[in-house]
Amino acid sequence: MVTARVVSLPGYEVLLGNGLLDQLGTVAAPVVRAHRYVVITDSTVAALYADRVLASLAPTRTDLLTIPPGEHEKTRQRWGWLTDRLLELECGRDTVIVALGGGVVGDLAGFTAATFLRGVPVIQLPTTLLAMVDASVGGKTAVDVPAGKNLVGAFHPPALVVADPTVLDTLPDADRRAGLAEVIKHGVIADADYLARTVAAMPTLIDAAGGSSEVMLETVLRSVQIKAAVVAEDEREAGRRRILNFGHTLGHAMESLSGYSLLHGEAVAIGMVLESRLAEWLGVARCGTADAVVHAVTRAGLPVLPPPGDSRDVEQIVAATRVDKKARGGVVEYALPVSVGQMAGADSGWGTTVDEATVSRFLVAEFAAANEAAAAAG
Repeated sequence: MVTARVVSLPGYEVLLGNGLLDQLGTVAAPVVRAHRYVVITDSTVAALYADRVLASLAPTRTDLLTIPPGEHEKTRQRWGWLTDRLLELECGRDTVIVALGGGVVGDLAGFTAATFLRGVPVIQLPTTLLAMVDASVGGKTAVDVPAGKNLVGAFHPPALVVADPTVLDTLPDADRRAGLAEVIKHGVIADADYLARTVAAMPTLIDAAGGSSEVMLETVLRSVQIKAAVVAEDEREAGRRRILNFGHTLGHAMESLSGYSLLHGEAVAIGMVLESRLAEWLGVARCGTADAVVHAVTRAGLPVLPPPGDSRDVEQIVAATRVDKKARGGVVEYALPVSVGQMAGADSGWGTTVDEATVSRFLVAEFAAANEAAAAAG
């Protein structure tokens, strides 16, 4: 039996340990009483891990529902398909859904669990670094709509989160690096020492065999602890939980405008760079904060600027932020750092209001400087 590290949140626990994937049934049994399990995954993850998960849940009846991979599958149409399949299988309220996959599967399966028969339990079994350190923890579930990312959803905390970092050894390089964006975010918002350790450990964390390392285990553990502490204090994002949105206001806008050709972590990395520079530009952040963010993002091999095209169109970016979930009274609020490890807004609900004209001027200046630098370089 694997000895799991445990992080507790209100109503559920995150279990973390190498080898836990094959012990899912054992660790789930004391937590949920399932007449049957339905594992929801995508075709890429299914080929790698579905058989092992199904075997771990035996002898309880278990069904497998597989969707194509990719952010473009996280839609109301795919949610409708999943709920129809659950009804065809005659699933009842004693069904437990297992979300086996990355953030897309976790969000979609979680939203399906939140809404099927007005709510059934879900176990999050993340298989990407981003999902382990962020998407699987906190109870947010959602689908994307034409107006933007994650705009239709529900808070539905999991019954259990089971994270086995050894599965990260099969993660593509780009996805491993994308997951590190959320790790960097946790350091910036809450723990400067953790960010420094993460930057120093980058060679191991981005290595193809790094998933099985003790460094990866400790990195995932600390990130989960940081997010858990914030979520436990503010489950419904009414206050301090908003600091977890650092990098996401501009990041989500550019991710959507790219047609999701940008991975979520790549978009968040760009968003963190721009939002930390915006914080310095406004006089909110101490000088050097943005440089520290840029250094960490660069060490992870992540982009610091969006690619040319719609994702650099200032007017479209600003328009996309208007439908952001963090907008209040029609005004967009940003989660901005004061310094690495400290966020602004403790006395104002942890959000910093920035008017559109200011954001537009800032982005125009940033992209113009980037174009000049690129021209000078060659």
